[in-house]
Amino acid sequence: MTRKRRITFQYLTAAAMLLVGVALAIAGFIVSPLGEIHDSVLYFTAQCFIYAGSVFGVSVYVSDKFKNLQSKLGIKDKTDDEDEDPKNE
Repeated sequence: MTRKRRITFQYLTAAAMLLVGVALAIAGFIVSPLGEIHDSVLYFTAQCFIYAGSVFGVSVYVSDKFKNLQSKLGIKDKTDDEDEDPKNE
């Protein structure tokens, strides 16, 4: 699995877990007894949010630290080269 596919998979699973967490929280209010959420639903919803938050948060933190390290070492990012079009020069 390539790095790009792995990152895409992580983001898709995190987004899916966010949707599942929200859906379970809403479903907890709809099923009987109305307006009361069972502890197991709250626990699973919290786990969904923790997973999604960790995927998004850790990813942003690591990429920020990596970019800071690259700038301190004077390494040019490969994506910067791709953004520049040599035909326009």
